[in-house]
Amino acid sequence: MELTHTDGYLQLLEQISDAYTQGRVRAVQAVNGPLIETYWQVGRHIVEYEQAGSLRAEYGKALINNLAADLGLRHGKGFSRSNLVYMRLLYQRYPISQKPSHQLSWSHYVELLKLDDELERGFYEKQAIAERWSVPELKRQKASSLFLRLAASKDKVGILQLAAQGQIVEQPADLLREPYVFEFLKIPEPYQISETQLETVLCDHLQPFLLELGKGFTFVGRQYRVTINNSHYKVDLVFYHRILRCFVLIDLKLGDVQHHDIGQMNLYLGYFANEENGEGDSPPIGIILSRHKDELLVEYATYGMNSQLFVQKYQLYLPDREALRRELELSLRGVAP
Repeated sequence: MELTHTDGYLQLLEQISDAYTQGRVRAVQAVNGPLIETYWQVGRHIVEYEQAGSLRAEYGKALINNLAADLGLRHGKGFSRSNLVYMRLLYQRYPISQKPSHQLSWSHYVELLKLDDELERGFYEKQAIAERWSVPELKRQKASSLFLRLAASKDKVGILQLAAQGQIVEQPADLLREPYVFEFLKIPEPYQISETQLETVLCDHLQPFLLELGKGFTFVGRQYRVTINNSHYKVDLVFYHRILRCFVLIDLKLGDVQHHDIGQMNLYLGYFANEENGEGDSPPIGIILSRHKDELLVEYATYGMNSQLFVQKYQLYLPDREALRRELELSLRGVAP
């Protein structure tokens, strides 16, 4: 007998997974806490010594080299030159009133300290804690410019809130990213791929795909069959979102989204709301992912339609980080791009 989310199986699966993950996190934190505190103290000693002696930059470099050699002899590899540089940065960028969290490892903080921008660094720290990113996952989200993508659609207050709190999912629009980035598929440009092939490779790379979608997504199935009056339709990908407690339906398009694509997704949403939703489920969300989006067509085609239906762009390569950063700077100055 196949279990569905209405049988409580997905809830059981998530409860066990969360308990296991939390147990591992607590075990790691027990080790991380003293280590991060120690490294912060090492950084403090270095900075205070430098400040007391008003050291020139060249002497500061020699100081780090000498410490690396002498501490390395006493304590081993933990005091390499690069580690000492990051310990110094840790103290400088996390003053005593904003000490680093013990929920992340030293390797996480090395990645965070590579970010000069305080807003960006704050976002990735909060998000890595909230979504329990591994170090490779943190690297991937940095490389894909997640903060800049999320910030691009926000005003100054929203950007500052995003940096201070991370991405908080409270309503359907909070799930969205523009564009979604599928660089992990490693499909070269120019490419020749069908919608079915794209769907297949996304399912073959489910873990990074879920990472890109964001926290709370549980995979339900692909080519999910919808039958209405003996007519059969298939939704490309179906997920269930644990936080919003709703189905999320995704259709993939290689070209421009047409008005009938939007009508079809609205049909799916109506079906799921009436035929698939269980007790306590919120209305389903529909996302059409397309390489291109005609904003005016989407506006007219969705006029008066379900507010839970979204058309978003995706791309198969990493976004232009500098272009996104320029948009962010304009938003922070309160200037429309």
